[in-house]
Amino acid sequence: MAEKHVMQYQTVHFNLNGKDVERTVDVRASLTDMLRNDFRMTSVKKGCEVGECGACNVLIDGEAYNSCIYLAVWAEGKHIRTLEGLLGPNGELSDIQQAFVDEAAIQCGFCTPGFILTAVEILESGREYTDAELRKLLSGHLCRCTGYENILRAVKKTMYKRLGKPMPEA
Repeated sequence: MAEKHVMQYQTVHFNLNGKDVERTVDVRASLTDMLRNDFRMTSVKKGCEVGECGACNVLIDGEAYNSCIYLAVWAEGKHIRTLEGLLGPNGELSDIQQAFVDEAAIQCGFCTPGFILTAVEILESGREYTDAELRKLLSGHLCRCTGYENILRAVKKTMYKRLGKPMPEA
């Protein structure tokens, strides 16, 4: 009986943090694995690996996705941003990254990149959200250290700053 050959690798072309790139990947590989192993995007964390914790979050065409449950081959033609793509030309932090520092929204830092990328999606909408809406939008992330209030404050502070409005009193 002849053995059937199954194509196991595919070349993927996409834009990563503003640069057009390509990589030949195992068709079963996750986007997390490709970003970490092939492109050294270490901000993309491996947490639960089932799409529950948000540590692997990246932006794909401006929308937040858990990259652990997104196949690398699905990246074909997409624009992908990781935390590394938020830094300025001289390594300066973006406004939301600085807000996380200013509001002490970081402890161990494991969940931080995913939270920040979800915050970028929220902020780039240009909308003003209520606290309840922000909590819901950030709810796809698990954090063991901060208690979430500092994270919420960092996102809220940046949202109001970008909207040109004063931060409301607590």
